[in-house]
Amino acid sequence: MTEITLQTHRHPAWRFIPGLLLSGFITGLALWLGAIPSVAGMGLSALTLAILIGMVIGNTLYPALHAQCDKGVLFAKQHLLRLGIILYGFRLTFSQIADVGVSGIAIDTLTLSSTFLLACVLGQKVFGLDKKTSWLIGAGSSICGAAAVLATEPVVKAEASKVTVAVATVVIFGTLAIFIYPALYPLLGQWFTPENYGIWIGSTVHEVAQVVAAGHAITPDAENAAVIAKMLRVMMLAPFLLLLAARIKQLSPQAGAEKSKLTIPWFALGFIAVAVFNSFHLLPPSAVKALNTLDTLLLAMAMAALGLTTHISALKNAGAKPLVMGLLLFIWLIVGGGAINLAVHHLMA
Repeated sequence: MTEITLQTHRHPAWRFIPGLLLSGFITGLALWLGAIPSVAGMGLSALTLAILIGMVIGNTLYPALHAQCDKGVLFAKQHLLRLGIILYGFRLTFSQIADVGVSGIAIDTLTLSSTFLLACVLGQKVFGLDKKTSWLIGAGSSICGAAAVLATEPVVKAEASKVTVAVATVVIFGTLAIFIYPALYPLLGQWFTPENYGIWIGSTVHEVAQVVAAGHAITPDAENAAVIAKMLRVMMLAPFLLLLAARIKQLSPQAGAEKSKLTIPWFALGFIAVAVFNSFHLLPPSAVKALNTLDTLLLAMAMAALGLTTHISALKNAGAKPLVMGLLLFIWLIVGGGAINLAVHHLMA
């Protein structure tokens, strides 16, 4: 009887609590730091700070705690991530598409597709990186930074070290964008109206927080246009994941025999469903704000868990190639993305 009792106590839900508490603590610290004006002004979101803090703890204190915390940390990295991506839909409405217009949709579509295809070519053909790393860096660069990397991870089934390398690239170059775009505005203002310049920012800068920071440094009109263009780009995450999942299935050795058994990222469909629901404004603004806060907490906990399970040695083993690839994609987003913006605005004027 004693043996049976002990066996029962080895697998209850409380075994997840230590890891969830640790992830929650890191999230709270990240939110506190992110609320400091000087930190927020750098465009460092709670997600970025959570993974950085998680990596520090993961490479110092966590090895002594992993036996007690692994289950909860893994739960945060997998299940809380998917729920967070679904709730991300409450940040979007389809009316935002109308605000940006057909030109904004065309710009985001062309920029996203060209950047991701370039990532595939550079990663696999030029730098010899594996497909998963190339896809993750491409998703983060072309859509919405760390959140896109996290959303893509369950689809490609990538290791934590590859996810962290991809996140590092979008964090580094997205942070640089906060300073580069405002600095370029006096030089390029003759080619762009403030609204068009904001659309350029929203269609090419990695993170939402970085878009807000860069647009805010120019004009309120530029900031508003940048955020709307960015939200439209974020909305493209779900169809992107569905297409990527279909492509992966096609590339798998069993694709010919199992094409009918396509693995669908259901959380991506949930993301679309929530965005559709949110478009009808059935919930009061206070409830939507609370859900967005919850979503930030869930995604930050997932990032913290990712940082906890990432070892510095894995980043060193990745070498300089992913960073150089991220740099080339960053240059493309500025130059190529700018050219796409100018061409579309000219053609649709």
